[in-house]
Amino acid sequence: MAAPAHHPQTAAERIVGGTIAATWLLWLVGGLYVAGPVIGWVLALLVFGSLYLDRKPVGAIPGTIWLWLAAMAAMLVVLWIGHANFALGSGQTIKSSIGWAKGWALIALFPLAGAVLDIRMAVIARAVCRLGMWTLALLPLFLAAPYLGLPATLWVSPLKAVGGPGPEYFATILYTIEPGAGTPRWQFFAPWSPAAGMIAVIYVFLAAQERHLAWRLVGMAGFLAIALLSQSRLALVALPLIAPAVWGAARIDRGTTWLLAAPALVFVGLFGFELLAAFDQLMSEFSSARADSSRVRAALGRIALDRWENEAFWFGHGVVENGPHLVEYMPIGSHHSWYGLLFVKGLAGALALASPLAVTLAILFWRARHSGLHRAGLAMVLVLVLYSFGENLEILAYLIWPALIVVGKALASPQQAKN
Repeated sequence: MAAPAHHPQTAAERIVGGTIAATWLLWLVGGLYVAGPVIGWVLALLVFGSLYLDRKPVGAIPGTIWLWLAAMAAMLVVLWIGHANFALGSGQTIKSSIGWAKGWALIALFPLAGAVLDIRMAVIARAVCRLGMWTLALLPLFLAAPYLGLPATLWVSPLKAVGGPGPEYFATILYTIEPGAGTPRWQFFAPWSPAAGMIAVIYVFLAAQERHLAWRLVGMAGFLAIALLSQSRLALVALPLIAPAVWGAARIDRGTTWLLAAPALVFVGLFGFELLAAFDQLMSEFSSARADSSRVRAALGRIALDRWENEAFWFGHGVVENGPHLVEYMPIGSHHSWYGLLFVKGLAGALALASPLAVTLAILFWRARHSGLHRAGLAMVLVLVLYSFGENLEILAYLIWPALIVVGKALASPQQAKN
């Protein structure tokens, strides 16, 4: 009897499916930040074995994946140049290079694995849905914890000794208290609440690829709950924006789509100024929902742009620096991939991310007509684009890697991607 479609059949599928399903266990031991990079480089070794030991043709790697590999390699070169320009020393350069291997490198390695290795969408979707089921089971504990007087942080794993951006990446945190409001907020297995919202949006779209209705509903329900309880404004905006965009891209070659779009375009033409005013009001309310957070984010962005333009235009400062008291000493350019890139790696670094991201978006937008996998890949890229303006993609690569694998699969040849 043939194994079920969602049952892992290859080493890569067992690694990917098993790790996703074990997310809560890894969170409990503080191992998520370690697991992400390890899996990325292990899958890269499997790609090497597939290409050279199994004599799989190098032509199996799509051109866009080569672009991602070149761009992320360029990130390392730019980092070295920035360190040399500011004489940061060999010790700091080695440390930053290791950081690159745990961050930007993964953003190319996981799509490479998705494009070359046999990792079926059915395996990823079922693993995500299983994770959603366990999320629903654990929700009562998270919701009750602040009211039962349970500690906000259970413990910080000794795995923090391997090095990372901060202790929150290795901590088992049940909840946080919103400053000023005094109300509980949840970040689940992410390092902070908005990042939990991003992961939830990714997993909602991946769970939607599950073919079994009951599993699909359970998986989507679990991550919709995370999106809501994280209280992430961007997560609540991303879902209603991305879903119709993917739907439209999948039907862009149909006459009915343009017939439906025509009245909307007429409406925009007639009420354009009113719509712009309403949008401006909506953005003001969006920012005022957490005024302190929006103020700090805006100030971090202004500082990053000013210092980038005046001090390190082409190759950046090489390292992250903490801002002044005005921004609560938070890292300059944090909460924004583009500001962070401009400050740390200059214009060269920003272009190294923008180029493959734009090409990938264009290709998957066009291919969204072909299959559900292509539509899932487009949804993942849209999440990356949207969240690049609210999060640092590099620092969250250890969590968003399932999305990157799906992007790689969708970038593979159309014949491969339909499998």
